[in-house]
Amino acid sequence: MLLNCDMGESYGPWEKGADAAVMPLIDWANIACGAHAGDPDTMARTLTLAAEHGVKAGAHPGYPDRRNFGRLKLDWPVDSLVLEVQAQIGALRAVATALGTPLHHVKPHGALYLAMMADDGLLRRLAEGVEAVDGSLAFVLQATPDRERHAALLEHTGLELVFEAFADRGYAADGRLRSRSIEGAVLTDPDAVASHVARLLDGFVETPEGPLRVAAETLCVHGDNPAAREALLRIRELIPRPA
Repeated sequence: MLLNCDMGESYGPWEKGADAAVMPLIDWANIACGAHAGDPDTMARTLTLAAEHGVKAGAHPGYPDRRNFGRLKLDWPVDSLVLEVQAQIGALRAVATALGTPLHHVKPHGALYLAMMADDGLLRRLAEGVEAVDGSLAFVLQATPDRERHAALLEHTGLELVFEAFADRGYAADGRLRSRSIEGAVLTDPDAVASHVARLLDGFVETPEGPLRVAAETLCVHGDNPAAREALLRIRELIPRPA
């Protein structure tokens, strides 16, 4: 089981997350592309940090809405959203190319991620948009009870699909994430995260209606979680980093 983390979300002198402390503990870094968060300097620092620690770097595009950190759904035409995601991947890729660091994957951020998981049409179009930029990039989406259907929906793209579960988020009864407005939707206690991950490693998540089977290849810890480093240290006791 690989660990991924949303990172590179600082902006100018404003720092968000603990990227330097977290990077040695993860396998994949999902790097903000300058829209919901981040800027070229932050992209470069995060890409360099990832390379130093042997972490695979990926693009983390989201709604271009810094005020709401990309966590508010925007009513945009799908064609515009696809172009926006392609442009954000291109921005990070330009910096990565200049640094000699390849991009490995794409994982949409925040409200855009939730929107695509609720809308098959948007999911398909975003995946096709990623393929049009670079078909060698892996595409990260949430592991839900609809995993097989989602895989079939995107099979025509040829993208490597990587299904993820969330180490620090609570789940709803349908296997999707609980709204951040609900108490307990974000797990900030490292012990609670470790317990949640242990259950995920058994192939289940706890929901308000009981356990639900989930099959995932990677676990996400949010870089802006104040307990990110402590939680990752606990997770690494359960999932040692590959040698």
